[in-house]
Amino acid sequence: MRYQSILAALALACALPAAAETTAPVQLRILAINDFHGNLRPPPGGIRINDPEDQTRKVMVAAGGAEYMATLVKQLREGHKNTIFVAAGDLIGASPFLSAMFHDEPSIESLSMMGLAITSVGNHEFDEGKTELLRMQNGGCHPEDGCQGPHVFTGAKFHYLAASTIETATGKSVLPPYEIREFEGIPVAFIGLTLKETSGIVSPKGIAGLEFRDEAETVNALVPQLKAKGVEAIVVLIHQGGEPAGDYNECPAITGPIVDIVKKFDRAVDVVVSGHTHRAYVCDIDGRLVTSGDKYGTLVTAIDLKLDPVTRDIIGAKAENVIVADASLARDPEQTALIEAYDKLSAPIANRPAGSVTQTLSRVPNDAGESALGDIIADAQLAATKDAKDGSAVIALTNPGGIRTDLVPKENGAVSYGDLFASQPFRNRLVTMTLTGRQLKDMLEQQWLDPKRPRILQVSIGFSYSWDGSKPFGEHVTPDKMTLNGRPIEPATFYRVTVNDYLAVGGDGFTIAKQGASAQYGGYDSEALFAFFRAHGPIGPLPPTRILRVN
Repeated sequence: MRYQSILAALALACALPAAAETTAPVQLRILAINDFHGNLRPPPGGIRINDPEDQTRKVMVAAGGAEYMATLVKQLREGHKNTIFVAAGDLIGASPFLSAMFHDEPSIESLSMMGLAITSVGNHEFDEGKTELLRMQNGGCHPEDGCQGPHVFTGAKFHYLAASTIETATGKSVLPPYEIREFEGIPVAFIGLTLKETSGIVSPKGIAGLEFRDEAETVNALVPQLKAKGVEAIVVLIHQGGEPAGDYNECPAITGPIVDIVKKFDRAVDVVVSGHTHRAYVCDIDGRLVTSGDKYGTLVTAIDLKLDPVTRDIIGAKAENVIVADASLARDPEQTALIEAYDKLSAPIANRPAGSVTQTLSRVPNDAGESALGDIIADAQLAATKDAKDGSAVIALTNPGGIRTDLVPKENGAVSYGDLFASQPFRNRLVTMTLTGRQLKDMLEQQWLDPKRPRILQVSIGFSYSWDGSKPFGEHVTPDKMTLNGRPIEPATFYRVTVNDYLAVGGDGFTIAKQGASAQYGGYDSEALFAFFRAHGPIGPLPPTRILRVN
């Protein structure tokens, strides 16, 4: 009997460490990015952060680029048994020439090589429509341009998720709504979704038959389904974000759509990886960890979770945004080889001399909404379509969201075709149509469809108008202040107006453009800008007198 007691005691003693080991939290590291936008090379300007020596000042840190990001991702994986690399959308679209020329195939390949596992779909993934997004996932040659790259495009090795993007014909999501991964036997669900406003900021033609549903309602409806599968740990990858009031690892205050969305999420949601607003933050919103990693690959967010092996839920979460600091990171050789392979094909086109500028042409608008680069782009589009054979345009309008970066001169003020392309990378065709003066005014009024974020169209030389911010919707533009070459715009008079094909089909909510008559399609916007620079001497900012704000 005593012998049996001793054996029992020994068995218990041996079992205690094993029991303690099985109840120890499982550690999971999630690495996250958002809004990469095809920046295979480091973006100009890097990332601006608070000066560590003087918090009242900002400093620029050279950051980003696929070669350096790949190295950092490898470093951040080291020493962590369980890791997964995820993203929150806009990995492609509005990309520099090196990626955009090949319809972003190089960026998909680059991120696949880095080991990206899962991403939500952003609005820019729909820039070329649903069919092209599916090609990004599944591979194959472009339907119009064919196979242009150095090898056959086989599609993403990572998985796109789109829980809130529904095909109206079937009622099902266009891509899987979520993915469940197991870490040491504990299932973790990743739900991916884009912002419900996507239909208003991409070309309507490319998303025909799709519906973008409410983000919180979509997630909450999936929670019971996930719980039925034994899932307690839920991470949301959402292409929507906020505006913080702190440095890249802070969140003293945050505003914007993400705040209300997170507050509406079921309490089962533990962690939210966000994007879209191109900001960096690590926040606690309604008791949930919410992160965002700036833009263009300048940051990788390292999220460390503790998973309870008993409840299988997340019991601890913290995060840090880590700068992809080019000065302290080695280039990843696989990424270098990939970039060089595509660069060999694209460089002869991208490096074509375009002309020169006297100083940087900024895309940043003034208080009235007019920008130096916007003026030049609108003038280029007017010049490309003003001749009778090209459309007889007298006015050109372009959307500010299509202007993606400042035009920064190189040595001696030189700019290349690649520089021009980077400033408007969507490669939209120009469309010249007939609008009445009244329709033109009504179209300008649609700039304030979202009063919190007006989309002020950039206008060509000779056309000007004033607007009053205190007036109600539909009355912002002062009718008698709309002029063309000094003469008032008459409501019943017909005018030939050039827009890009994104606006022509009602993009950004400018539905009046769909009423345009006698539409004539022309060349591409980037080619128009290239021709404009080639035809003119050094180009500099013009006086901002086209758009005037009364108050």
